[in-house]
Amino acid sequence: MSFLTQAGAGAVLPEIVLALCAMALLLFGTVRKDDAGNTVTLGAILALALAAVLVLFVGNATAFHGAFVVDDFARVLKVVTLFGSAVALVLSVHFLKREKVAAFEYPVLVLLASTGMMMMISANSLIALYMGLELQSLALYVVAAINRDSARSSEAGLKYFVLGALSSGMLLYGSSLVYGFTGSVNFPDIAAVIAKEGAGIGVIFGLVFVLAGLAFKISAVPFHMWTPDVYEGAPTPVTAFFASAPKLAAMALMIRVTMTPFGPATHQWQQIIVVIALASMVLGAFAAIGQSNIKRLLAYSSIGHMGFALVGLAAGTQQGVRGTVIYMIIYVLMTLGTFACVIAMRRNGRQVEQISDLAGLSRTNKGLAFVLSMLMFSLAGIPPLAGFFAKYFAFMAAVQAGLYVLAVLGVIASVVGAYYYLRIVKVMYFDEPAEAFDPMDGEVKLVAYAAGAFVLLFVVFASPLLDFADTAAQAFPLH
Repeated sequence: MSFLTQAGAGAVLPEIVLALCAMALLLFGTVRKDDAGNTVTLGAILALALAAVLVLFVGNATAFHGAFVVDDFARVLKVVTLFGSAVALVLSVHFLKREKVAAFEYPVLVLLASTGMMMMISANSLIALYMGLELQSLALYVVAAINRDSARSSEAGLKYFVLGALSSGMLLYGSSLVYGFTGSVNFPDIAAVIAKEGAGIGVIFGLVFVLAGLAFKISAVPFHMWTPDVYEGAPTPVTAFFASAPKLAAMALMIRVTMTPFGPATHQWQQIIVVIALASMVLGAFAAIGQSNIKRLLAYSSIGHMGFALVGLAAGTQQGVRGTVIYMIIYVLMTLGTFACVIAMRRNGRQVEQISDLAGLSRTNKGLAFVLSMLMFSLAGIPPLAGFFAKYFAFMAAVQAGLYVLAVLGVIASVVGAYYYLRIVKVMYFDEPAEAFDPMDGEVKLVAYAAGAFVLLFVVFASPLLDFADTAAQAFPLH
């Protein structure tokens, strides 16, 4: 305990509490076994809420000799990440029980993954970065294959594990190069060395490998290959979790890595981010057009949206960080709502995933059809919905930084991508009705309708979210 006090235990209190709750719930589930699923899930949601409250009350601080930092950026992103994890658990309550998937292990793994995400967001050294990333990844490997009776789920978990191990190796190699050429693993010290001596060829090589490892975690091109298979193969609530909180945490880590240790080398990493952003937007726009499975379509959609978010980061300014934070928060809420609608696609007690299964939904379930339509319009970036403002702030940051070509190509990619979102709306409103879906579970309906209300009424209460993003962005000084 004295070590923790000296190291700054107050800064890591939310992570410690979340890890202890995960272990306690695992022990409880092991003892109770079959009837522990709902209790452990409720306990996990409460643990996430408690961690979020603790995050809000922890002041600016560092821990473990500066390797772990709590600032306004960390607080904002941690709260949103914990919220995303909690909503993903809410969506899983009835689904996992119906599908006879491991009932109590899943919430525990989500808690452990969330602990890793919080460490990622607060990482202030290459070692802390790697520890947080691996804690998150090891839990997610198991989560992807949580449905042990499904060959598709097992395949998804294996693909994610193999490619994840490759990305971790690239990240470690890059970190070792950065350490070798700067003599430090702490972000502020790395920044000081680069500011003084410039970014040599060794540091640039290390930077490329570090960004490659992080690009895998947000499924940006060309490190996206795992995404469609894992999204399709994993159970739908698990896919909803993959598409929301871990993406936000990985993007937060990418922001901190580029803006803090490599802030003085903005021109070097800016070129990498521009290429990744452009490739992700283009592939996300065109690859989704031919998809018939809605989860695979949303996988390519997610790749495209990571590209749009990176447009803001490519600016390399506080305005760019602000745009990326706004984009990611809106993206998480849109994604959770969309996957709630996908979870509602049940017919005769069986989950269906084809876009054609939505045929004529406007005549069999008007409420669900309207909400899903609003979410599709928002994902397409049609004003005045939330998705439009997400792209607006990201593109404006790029324009202000002089990245006119990137912004124009992003708008074109957005227009192309609108085709497959509007195709879903067309299927729901103009095709002959298919058999009606089973009644929606209460918690799934709540998440779907709340997300629909958010994207529809965003202009009314946008100010607090913009203020949060401003606060987060100001944590990074201009170089």
